[in-house]
Amino acid sequence: MTTKHQQKKILIVGPAHPLRGGLATYNERLCKEFTQMGHSCSILSFSLQYPSFLFPGKTQLSTDVAPAGIQIFSEINSINPINWISVGLKFKKQNYDIVIFRYWMSFMAPAFGTIARILKSNKRTTILAITDNVNPHERKFFDKAFTNYFLPVCDGFLTMSESVKQDLIELKLTQPTAYVPHPMYDTFGAQMEKDVAKEKLGWQKNENYILFFGFIRKYKGLSILLDAMANPLIKSLNIKLVVAGEFYEDKKPYLEQIEKLQLQNNEVSAYFCASDVVVQPYLNATQSGVTQIAYYYNKPMIVTNVGGLAELIPHNKVGLVCDVDSQKIAEAIHTYYSSNKEQEFSANAAIEKQRFTWDNLCQSLLNL
Repeated sequence: MTTKHQQKKILIVGPAHPLRGGLATYNERLCKEFTQMGHSCSILSFSLQYPSFLFPGKTQLSTDVAPAGIQIFSEINSINPINWISVGLKFKKQNYDIVIFRYWMSFMAPAFGTIARILKSNKRTTILAITDNVNPHERKFFDKAFTNYFLPVCDGFLTMSESVKQDLIELKLTQPTAYVPHPMYDTFGAQMEKDVAKEKLGWQKNENYILFFGFIRKYKGLSILLDAMANPLIKSLNIKLVVAGEFYEDKKPYLEQIEKLQLQNNEVSAYFCASDVVVQPYLNATQSGVTQIAYYYNKPMIVTNVGGLAELIPHNKVGLVCDVDSQKIAEAIHTYYSSNKEQEFSANAAIEKQRFTWDNLCQSLLNL
């Protein structure tokens, strides 16, 4: 498929190693795919992504080794306008054919908008944006002004959910827009048998486990999942909930909720392979990298009907889609186990995931 396009010089702008998280993983995997297609591709990342007082997690840095074969420039300071100008002038000279900005929050818009305008002034470079979100999950007073500074400078957009594509349409932007579902993550280790994974994690082989995975933020709905786990429907099934992630906000209310409801009683591949089902009880969402990890491991999912989640998970085929309500989530979990859906959904996931390829994403960006 690489013969469709001449070799391009491409720059991806967004987080990359040594920064950690799903955005960095995505950008590195995208860069690798472009390189495998025969293009020249590198990543422009951050020397300072967030000031420490704005970062709610433990650390912004990964302890993993740097990805092989990827050139990463860690040069953007997100809060220094002088830096934005100097970085823009430096990379303008490189005469990239395509620069792809990974736009996930309005806080980055001033830096991205300034750099993009300078890059584009060479009359050669096409500016594209992969827009994870146009309207952020957690709103700030500056969102609209900042977003309106960045988006108009772009020559095209790629969204990973129809809901974000609709957000762009409502902004009356005239640039071409493509929708491509979030590709499947294949970078977290090989699949393994469920019993092997349980043994690796020290889990009981005869117990049932559901998985909540990823950074813990209010919009991801852990609170209503905890309420669902206390529902008599679920307690009767003797299911254990595993929360594998880092708190991005005060964890005390969650721990107090766990105690009140009497729920007391880098291993990514093991967590997914050892679990029966992945639950995403999000209050709102656009797309989710967790979904695409689950697909890689052929793992059934139970998700709420918000944003782009339901687009990715055909109801009663790969998983179950329910309303954002603890009772409905409890009923979906009960249905999953009482109807013995695991084998059926897992087999369907293995088929469905074939449409979530990195090659398809890259071709769509090049077509833009």
